[in-house]
Amino acid sequence: MENLISLVNKIQRACTALGDYGEASALPTLWDSLPAIAVVGGQSSGKSSVLESVVGKDFLPRGSGIVTRRPLVLQLHKSDEGTREYAEFLHLPRKRFTDFAAVRKEIQDETDRETGRSKQISTVPIQLSIYSPNVVNLTLIDLPGLTKVAVEGQPDSIVHDIENMVRSYIEKPNCIILAISPANQDIATSDAIKISREVDPTGERTIGVLTKIDLMDKGTDAVDMLEGRAYRLKFPWIGVVNRSQADINKNVDMIAARRREREYFNSTPEYKHLANRMGSEHLAKMLSKHLETVIKSKIPGIQSLINKTINEIETELARLGKPVAADAGGKLYAIMEICRSFDQIFKDHLDGVRPGGDKIYNVFDNQLPAALKRLQFDKQLSMENIRKLITEADGYQPHLIAPEQGYRRLIESTLVTIRGPAEAAVDAVHSLLKDLVHKAVSETLDLKQYPGLRAEVGAAAIDSLDRMRDESKKATLQLVDMESGYLTVDFFRKLPQDVDKGGNPTHSIFDRYNDSYLRRIGTTILSYVNMVCATLRHSIPKSIVYCQVREAKRSLLDHFFTDLGKMETKRLSSLLNEDPAIMERRTGLAKRLELYRSAQAEIDAVAWSK
Repeated sequence: MENLISLVNKIQRACTALGDYGEASALPTLWDSLPAIAVVGGQSSGKSSVLESVVGKDFLPRGSGIVTRRPLVLQLHKSDEGTREYAEFLHLPRKRFTDFAAVRKEIQDETDRETGRSKQISTVPIQLSIYSPNVVNLTLIDLPGLTKVAVEGQPDSIVHDIENMVRSYIEKPNCIILAISPANQDIATSDAIKISREVDPTGERTIGVLTKIDLMDKGTDAVDMLEGRAYRLKFPWIGVVNRSQADINKNVDMIAARRREREYFNSTPEYKHLANRMGSEHLAKMLSKHLETVIKSKIPGIQSLINKTINEIETELARLGKPVAADAGGKLYAIMEICRSFDQIFKDHLDGVRPGGDKIYNVFDNQLPAALKRLQFDKQLSMENIRKLITEADGYQPHLIAPEQGYRRLIESTLVTIRGPAEAAVDAVHSLLKDLVHKAVSETLDLKQYPGLRAEVGAAAIDSLDRMRDESKKATLQLVDMESGYLTVDFFRKLPQDVDKGGNPTHSIFDRYNDSYLRRIGTTILSYVNMVCATLRHSIPKSIVYCQVREAKRSLLDHFFTDLGKMETKRLSSLLNEDPAIMERRTGLAKRLELYRSAQAEIDAVAWSK
């Protein structure tokens, strides 16, 4: 199962590269689901020495105060015997460090790049991979040492900031806590044990390490601790003997230090019976084996999270839309496809697939009839107006039978008032069609991606509707004018004729048209006008549908498509300039999706091989 830790190492590196760790990502993080070993300890507890002993190299920064100011994700990869040892940083891809003094300096420099040359801390981790035949496959997270007071140059909140950072790692259920405590101090004062007990009260995932055993006062020993009597954890305590400061000053190498450590436990009577499970070499092997066991048990949960996250990323990528094509043909095709989507959504509104088209029918079924019904013909058909137009129509010689010209003038002046409701119906439908355009624009997901194209398509659609409105108004008003220009003769032929109203030379022209007769003329004309209104109530909607609704469905973006074909590449590109934040988000999601799919394939392969 050595491949399992290597696989997790690979996924963790990818997570770190994407910033997909801890609380840095809005998505559920694969990082959080991967088991990891976090190294926790107070300042001067020997934490750095333990890590260097496990690695077998002197590579960590040293000094007074807070030296570790960023989390260090340390991944150990066991290489073949005889191969050269080297280190790689994630932030310096393809650069191999064979000088581990340079590794120490790069850790210091990278910390300063993030925090400045101050004593501030940062939650952004440094990722370091070490390849060596002298290590076991293992991943450790070195965290800043817990402290009780702020020193000069540090904010007063530094104590709580460090504790919160440490807690954010170790409180995760998948985190294995490596609690470092010095043996020459009372365990009750151990910072590592205190915070570990708060997040892991049963000690189920805490591994205790006792350092500085060789520095205990004479006459005292750590046997009670190492055998679990002083403070019991699920796993046995492990004691280590690190290099002394004198050894460090003399550059005593790790191989010699490990040998001296073995000799110490084998030769010290108090610890001789525990020697087989003491020392940094045993610690490294035990951690590696335990980490493999935990990873193996977590595979189903990791698979579930990966599958769920892949679905979420794919859904969001679909919402954000496809990336912009590079060539002019691709850009033109993309624009045409987006326009077709918009056009189909607009048609869906008109056809009832989506809501909104029903409001147009309401104009025809309610608004137009109500407007026609509200028309007042009192002025046109008042007694005074009828007498005036009838007598004017007689001219110098009274009509022998009926004042036909007077009838025509009265009918024309009355029918002209129908133009108002007709125009209002056209404008009402135009307003509704514009609303549907705005709805279709907002509902076309790809248009949200490109503000420039969204504005152009919306403007082009409204321009088309304006032209259609003008044509519709012209055609609809012509229907009204047609009724004025040609009267239905049969209507008047069916009216009873009053032959007694012929010319009588003994009466004046005004006596010939008395009030009773004028009222009959008004009634006749009103009946004819009402008949015309009934006809127009049906023909006006037909005109509007033909000139506006049908035409909008057929050719809403025809003019835009014509202009589109003439555009140069630069202009096409400007239409597809999307929000930089969306571009950045899509790129980040695409990288995450690639990571999660790769992790899915590799973890599935490991799961099937079990």
